[in-house]
Amino acid sequence: MRRENGGRIDRGTTLRFTFDGSEYTGHPGDTLASALLANGVRQVATSVKLGRPRGIVSAGGEEPSAVVQIEAPFPEPMLPATTAELYEGLVATSLPGQGRLATEPDPARYDAVHAHCDVLVVGAGPAGLAAARAAAGTGARVILADERSEPGGSLLGTRETITESEPDDVLGPQEVIPGAEWAAATTALLDGLPEVRVLRRTTVIGYYDDNYVVAVERRTNHLGAAAPADVARERVWRIRAKRVVLATGAHERSIAFAGNDLPGVMLAGSARAYANRYGVLPGERAVVFTANDSAYAAAFDLADAGDEIAAIVYVRPAPGAACAAELRERGIEVLTGHVVTAAQGDGQLSSVLAGRLRPEAEAAVGERELAADLLLVSGGWNPVVHLFSQAGGTLRYDEALGTIVPVACRQAVEAAGAAKGVFTLTGCLTDGAEAGHRALETALGTAVSERYTPPRATTETPTAPGAAFWLVPATDYGAHFVDPQRDVTVADVLRATGAGLRSVEHIKRYTTAGTAHDQGKTSGLLTTAIVAHALGASVGELGSTTFRAPYAPVSFAALAGRDRGSLHDPVRVTALHEWHVANGALFENVGQWKRPWYYPREGEDMEAAVLRECAAAREGVAAMDASTLGKIDVIGPDAAELLDRLYTNLMSSLAVGAIRYGVMCRPDGMVFDDGTVIRLAEDHFLVTTTTGNAAAVLDWMEEWLQTEWPTLRVHCTSVTEQWATVALVGPGSREVLAGLAPDLAVSAADFPFMTWREAEVAGLPARVCRISFSGELAYEINVTSWDGYRLWTAIMDTGLVTPYGTETMHVLRAEKGYPIVGQDTDGTVTPQDLGMAWVVSKKKPDFVGKRSFARADTARADRKQLVGLLPEDPGFLLPEGAHLVAGAELPEPPVPTLGHVTSSYRSAALGRTFALALVSGGQGRAGERLYAPVGGVLVPVTVTSHVLYDPEGARRDG
Repeated sequence: MRRENGGRIDRGTTLRFTFDGSEYTGHPGDTLASALLANGVRQVATSVKLGRPRGIVSAGGEEPSAVVQIEAPFPEPMLPATTAELYEGLVATSLPGQGRLATEPDPARYDAVHAHCDVLVVGAGPAGLAAARAAAGTGARVILADERSEPGGSLLGTRETITESEPDDVLGPQEVIPGAEWAAATTALLDGLPEVRVLRRTTVIGYYDDNYVVAVERRTNHLGAAAPADVARERVWRIRAKRVVLATGAHERSIAFAGNDLPGVMLAGSARAYANRYGVLPGERAVVFTANDSAYAAAFDLADAGDEIAAIVYVRPAPGAACAAELRERGIEVLTGHVVTAAQGDGQLSSVLAGRLRPEAEAAVGERELAADLLLVSGGWNPVVHLFSQAGGTLRYDEALGTIVPVACRQAVEAAGAAKGVFTLTGCLTDGAEAGHRALETALGTAVSERYTPPRATTETPTAPGAAFWLVPATDYGAHFVDPQRDVTVADVLRATGAGLRSVEHIKRYTTAGTAHDQGKTSGLLTTAIVAHALGASVGELGSTTFRAPYAPVSFAALAGRDRGSLHDPVRVTALHEWHVANGALFENVGQWKRPWYYPREGEDMEAAVLRECAAAREGVAAMDASTLGKIDVIGPDAAELLDRLYTNLMSSLAVGAIRYGVMCRPDGMVFDDGTVIRLAEDHFLVTTTTGNAAAVLDWMEEWLQTEWPTLRVHCTSVTEQWATVALVGPGSREVLAGLAPDLAVSAADFPFMTWREAEVAGLPARVCRISFSGELAYEINVTSWDGYRLWTAIMDTGLVTPYGTETMHVLRAEKGYPIVGQDTDGTVTPQDLGMAWVVSKKKPDFVGKRSFARADTARADRKQLVGLLPEDPGFLLPEGAHLVAGAELPEPPVPTLGHVTSSYRSAALGRTFALALVSGGQGRAGERLYAPVGGVLVPVTVTSHVLYDPEGARRDG
């Protein structure tokens, strides 16, 4: 419930929000968790496997249970309610341990920035603020990053006060103020220094080599629908720091006992924070279960705020003298040497069982039931060493503190304050200031004369030594939860050790403890301690699991930043794209390119349009935008030598003005790409590639040049986008070209196949190549991209030419048996398998892949080879990818297959359907009947040559 006063919330403003369909109110400064507690909502989730109710356990990013889905203004799954800031109109729902991804695109912007600094301080609690203050004001560049909306750390959730012993920019001598006010004043001072940057709502998620640190700043998440559209929702900071101070604080940990997952069971320090920071009492009658004196301060603060403290169940024999005196003064009962054996209640806490702890006993004795709706638990504190460990730092288990602490690191980093195992306020302030001074002097390489003297806590209550207490003994551990988010119990851990597992890393994966969204922030060391208990080992012997980035969950959208959509995978269009759009073309994606697929006329479906376009190419004149073909300029004295080494056939013998088809193979002899090589001069070639492989081929060339043949004097440059290319195809193409280029001799004798000419076409300077990928008389006309649109419109303005798209291109090439690399090949196909043994030179001493052709495997008779298929039903279109089998009846699985269909089309020229396929021993199976299982039916097909149309090549020259 909400206290009448107190807290750091804006009580003058009311925010409306919805949770699980019910409407509630809160205030600016609330988190969703604090607002739900203020409205009496205890259960906020259910567990992933067991469906048990889950409540709010903590007040920060370590929250293991209260995970919700934000539904509006945009869906976000698996957010801890403890870190989701409240805003007007927030809509959230509880989750059964698993979230739901948004079904619509995220409209928000995400960004990234690079920063350099002399000192990076991570964490703005007492130690972090003192470290930043010590490093600031000296001219050094300082960045202070903190995950919360307001710097101050633990000072915001306590009533601790601070005294300055010397005059300061914040306090006068001997002045006493609340710690939260000192934090605000120190932050304001840092904000005013030009060389200091304070990053609020910024979580450092990863620490990498050379002091490279990655953080995520949540810039507008807390604004909801009021977030400005022009401001990035989240921003990734990539920071390179000379020196890093990790003042990341500590997480309170729980204790394993029966029912410790019930709503109403909460970490003591977190309940204290709700009372002081948010003005919320998580319950009305509380029991405190603790193994250390830090929980007494929580009990006192809650009692002063209006809670009834039913009892303090203390594992140790007696509290410290100062705590004991105050307990007597307040009349609070303390059950020393006791433990909580069970939390009880129907869906939420209603009572607590406490019993005396007997050494070596299987269970506590003398149980007593205490009515309570709130159980505050403190098993101790774990320094947040995640980033220190990511940096390569070593850790050790400190027996006195009962926790893991940082030791040393190879990088320029040190931990300070509670992150180092210093748990007093004065100690944190002093340790933070000293760490800041050391970081500053190391970063600047010089001593600093003026040193900052930090304040001290006004009072520091002496405490008794804590006890490293992990597990309440019992005969049944089925409800002693270790990781409530994963529903992992002590029984699960014992089952893992019983199966023979000894490593905490193995047990983590066997049980899934510590693998949820919180990555074991509260459960990790507890799991290790229970493993140690089961094995009779010490926690120090077992160590901890590996801490890996990211420290906290981060959205994929934030990591992508601007690198998404068209900025991640750019949409590339040719110089003719506007014409294609205006004339009704439908497009397909080929790599990053938008290529015209086909041009349907009114009333035409795809089949009709493609048959019409095919007929035009075979019987008249048709044109295709071929600008997307990869084009690589290869120039230099050793250009011919490079191409001889990369292609299976000889390119150095190519005459200037001539063109040759070629195939590239990988070292294993398998086809990598194909295309043409055009010789422009003795030392200058233009290589064309498949559209989708253009970048890969250029990368392939550069890899060989830079790593294997660095002495070759060659430069390779992509010129794909510098040229617009139009393929003019069909028996009438010569006449159309002659009309557009009257000065170009176009007869078969003057302009033979696989040669090129420079000419003016439609008044534009052009390079015209006699190349055909259709088997028809054809030309590829190349002009600069600037002139591409004019060339295309001039061709279309003749009124004789039909535009065709990629689907028609595929039909035409497949009729001729021309393979498409990546469609009719699959990385296991040699040129010989494609029926192109002629393209593999027997004269060259070597080329990439040559030695692999001598392997027995590449000469096997049963290799999959390219063939043609004719369905027995000439109207049946085989689906691409369909398997091929030998028999008319399928045997029992597993069914041996002979191959699969790679391309399948309906042909206007053949008057039927046909297909290409890779078939085992296919070149020797001509005339055989095979079967394709399609929809439960075996479709009979006949194997034929992969060249189904004009096998003599008579149509190529017109």
